[in-house]
Amino acid sequence: MKPLCLLFLLLAASVQADSSGWPEFRGPTGDGVVATTLPTQWSETSGITWKQAIPGAGWSTPLILEGKVWITTASLTGRTMSALCLDEKTGDILWEKTLITNDNPEPLANKVNSYASSTGAIESGRVYLHFGAYGTFCLDTTSYETLWQRRDITLSHWRGPASSLVLAGDRLVLTMEGADQQYFVALSTADGKTLWRRDRSTAYNDEKDGIPANSGDMRKGFSTPLLVPVGDKVQVISNGSKACWAYDLATGQEIWQVTYETHSPSSRAVYDSETKQVFVNTGLGKAEIWAIRLDETTLGNVTDSHVNWKFFKRAAKRSSPVLMKGHLYMANDGVVSCVDIKTGEDRWAERAGGEYSASLLANQDLLYCCDEDGGTFIIKAAPTFELVAENRLDAGMMASPAVSGSALFLRTRTHLYRIDAP
Repeated sequence: MKPLCLLFLLLAASVQADSSGWPEFRGPTGDGVVATTLPTQWSETSGITWKQAIPGAGWSTPLILEGKVWITTASLTGRTMSALCLDEKTGDILWEKTLITNDNPEPLANKVNSYASSTGAIESGRVYLHFGAYGTFCLDTTSYETLWQRRDITLSHWRGPASSLVLAGDRLVLTMEGADQQYFVALSTADGKTLWRRDRSTAYNDEKDGIPANSGDMRKGFSTPLLVPVGDKVQVISNGSKACWAYDLATGQEIWQVTYETHSPSSRAVYDSETKQVFVNTGLGKAEIWAIRLDETTLGNVTDSHVNWKFFKRAAKRSSPVLMKGHLYMANDGVVSCVDIKTGEDRWAERAGGEYSASLLANQDLLYCCDEDGGTFIIKAAPTFELVAENRLDAGMMASPAVSGSALFLRTRTHLYRIDAP
């Protein structure tokens, strides 16, 4: 086994054992699943440990470690992009700083995005904050000093950045999928230097007279890669426009691909180690969930050989699904649904809430579904539908939830909340 793959497995084991933090988008295991007991009842007048107003707008998930909560935000115009650090116990703002001032940011051209939608990553002593092509920063978590920054990794986001950082040992993986360029970069966590870059080799088939159509919309992606160890490699699995690719984390080398017709996916893939399947969302257009068999024979173009099933009913547009006990759960257009991962068969689909951007969270036997209207619908993770509780906050949630210990952290459009069980 290669040293990097062994290191990844050791890191994965350590984060599963430590439930006292939220180190990246979708948590310690990258899939939105936690083992702790979480609160099930709250409102604006009860069950709230603290509530802190967050200036500006940002849909990034809070990062939590060593008693501190880190969050990014930006002005509505994108002229300033900032970071805040809060006390985990009290919600008090310990530190706040504008990291980027930009006189001419690209217009978002997107009602559901912000200039601070990308979630960073955190480890002991260091936090990594990301604003897409506008900049990536490494800060000391004690002194708040900027240890390094990269402002030269560029592209045209067109509809704004949204892909989050992936931290693996000594490297950060950045997803840079814009209208003009689509590539991945692995940076050294020590000094921010580039370890490798890999351009997507996807055939977009969208050009007219040599120019991409639709202002690059058919080439953009908003998803965050998933890391999966396969054999002696750790695979970086990324569902983008027109294709899903896997790359070697150590070198950036392409390993396999599947191709489809849809574009601009946002949700992160999830992986099931028992059936050895990775479940990817193909994006906008005719969104589908594809189950891809993942083993050491998954090499080259495996569209015709390794796609076990496809599911197209109510596939989520933006929210990432969650996998629990042989079933895949997803939320879209006010409907939460359940699919059998072995067969791709629809188990149930029930009306719950409004539109969803926040990714689903699961603990033990419960699903937490946070919608854009401020509702959180708690549902049994089971092949039959059961609504356990419905809770509501004043503003809606675009950001995915975070957990530290048995505390739930919810970021609405205006505030950050800590909610503890009674």
